[in-house]
Formats: sequence, C-alpha cells, structure tokens
Amino acid sequence: MRFRFNPFQNWTEYDKAPAAQARDFHRTLPGYVPTPLRVLRTLATELGLREIHVKDESYRFNLNSFKGLGASWAMHLIGPAATFSAATEGNHGRAVAWMARLMSSRAVVFLPSKTNPARVDAIRSEGAEIHLIEGTYTDTVRQCAAQSEANGWQVVSDTGYAGYLEIPNWVMQGYRTLFDEYEEQRTAAPDLVIIQAGVGGLLCSAARHFSACEDPPKIVCVEPEEADCLLESISSPDGSPRAAKGTQDSMMGCLNCSEVSLTAWPEIRSRVDCFVAIEDSFAREAITRFAQPHPGDPRMNSGESGATGLGGLIAICSHAELRKKLGLSSATRVLLVNTEGVTSGPEIP
Repeated sequence: MRFRFNPFQNWTEYDKAPAAQARDFHRTLPGYVPTPLRVLRTLATELGLREIHVKDESYRFNLNSFKGLGASWAMHLIGPAATFSAATEGNHGRAVAWMARLMSSRAVVFLPSKTNPARVDAIRSEGAEIHLIEGTYTDTVRQCAAQSEANGWQVVSDTGYAGYLEIPNWVMQGYRTLFDEYEEQRTAAPDLVIIQAGVGGLLCSAARHFSACEDPPKIVCVEPEEADCLLESISSPDGSPRAAKGTQDSMMGCLNCSEVSLTAWPEIRSRVDCFVAIEDSFAREAITRFAQPHPGDPRMNSGESGATGLGGLIAICSHAELRKKLGLSSATRVLLVNTEGVTSGPEIP
C-alpha cells in the first residue's frame, strides 16, 4: 500500500441545485428506488471503529452498479440522438446502453478486449453494439472518440479529456443522487468517507457533496496500485494530472484507468484529503468480508471494484501511521460505497 496526503487542498462549497434537479429526474425513471444503506457494526468493532455504513449500489435500476445515475442524467440533458456511444470497462457502458434503449436510440459500446466476458454480455443484453479494442481503457476511450466523430455518434463519457469536458460534468451531477439519498437514510454524519476511483467521477461527486457540509468529513481516495493515476497526479510537483505507472491489470477491473478525468481532477485536487493505492489482496479480503460477514452484519453482494472501498479501509486500519494521521478511533463513523454487485470475475480464494 502507498499513500499521500493532499498538499493542495482548498475546500470550497459547491452549488447543490444541479444535483437536486438530477434527483427529480431519476424519480421519473422506471425502477427508481433509493438503494439500501447497510450498517456493519461487528466489522467496525473488529477494526477499532464505531460504525461502518455502506451505500449499496448493487441494486440500482437492476443494472448491478451506480452508473445508471450518471449516464441517464447526462443523456437526458443531451436530448435525443440516433446513436449514443461510450467507452467502458463494463458498468458505464451497460448504463448507457440501458438508457439508450429507454430513449429508443442505438448504443455503440467500446471495451478493452481483455474485459471480463460477463460484463460484455451484460452490455449486449441491453441491445448495444459491441466493439472490443486491443489495449487499455485509455486506448478504448480514444477509439470511441475517433469512431464517433467519423460516424456522427454522440459520445457519453464519464471521463473528461481535451475537447470533451462538459458531458462528464453532467454524469457526475447524476451521481449526486446516491449521496442525497444517503443524507435521508443516515442517523449521524460520517467522520471519514472512502471512495474508490478509476478516472475519479464518483470521487469528485462525493467531494462536491460533502464540501457543502457544516463539518466536512475527511475524504480518502482508494485505487489499485496497478492503476494509480490519482496518486501519481497528487504526487506531482504542481498537482497536475499524471498517468498511472502500473500495468492496469488489477483484479479491480472497473478501476483499471491510466489517466484521470480532466473534468473531475481540479475539484479532486482541491478537496480530497488523502490518496491510497492498494494491492489486489485487500480487494479479495473485502469481497470475502462482504460475502461472509461477521455475526450480526448483513451479507452483501459485491464485485471486485465494488469492494475496493472496504479494501482500502482494511488497509488503512492495518497501517498504524496512516490510521493515526486520519484520526481513526473507536468513535469514528465511516461511509463506504459498494459501487457494483457480483460479476463473473476471478475466483476469490
């Protein structure tokens, strides 16, 4: 595990109006219900904490992840299009295909060729046309952009890159619905919020939400050691975006991203407290902890990337220096997000 505290932090309040509008829209979609907030008190006691709350997004729109919130809101703002396109490691592409079907539009989805076949099949089940691209997720984003420009397709991306910054902002506005639901479900405010990150969209959404709190919690970013673009970026001399140094082949499949979202990064840079990169072993342990809970804790359906936040918490609690710097104690309340349910992925020992 590697970590770095943010030397560039400068919290500012963010406008909540777009998030409220997104939630009003989400309420009109078929299948919308607030996802559950789980409480893991027994595990919290083992880790020396007061409570662990988990916002369980495996139930969202029957899509197995939170991504439908962002894709649907962005596509609603874009308006009708003959063909929507997306690059994805799995969950975002499925959400775009689902929303395109609701809008009676065509969806073309680009994925790295090494993507778990179960994720590809889930996207295809929503009626999307699939393009498998040799290379990394970043290569797939570039292929999607190039082919979409050539064919006149409307790109719906959750990552911002040069010349494409506005729509990813709408995607992040959509994610705010899950945090608004959390505020209605919680009984006490969190002291620590841990969010897993690929390009940083959900992390930025969390930072926006909690910056509006009277007493903001600490926010920690967790990513794979093999896809550590956020840790590399915050570690650069001026805090500017840097590519990951790893191989982007972590078992945390939906987080295998080599470049941060240029839309999300400025706010992440100013608001997130600490950046942590973990080995796959912590994600494996987290999946097991969710699937085989301690007595009194609920069993949870979580995929490799969905459990990464808990993996980060386990890593932090095992590291005396980091635990102390974050101020963790038996009075600490932690919020995690289970970003996806189980997929047919690597066998977990």
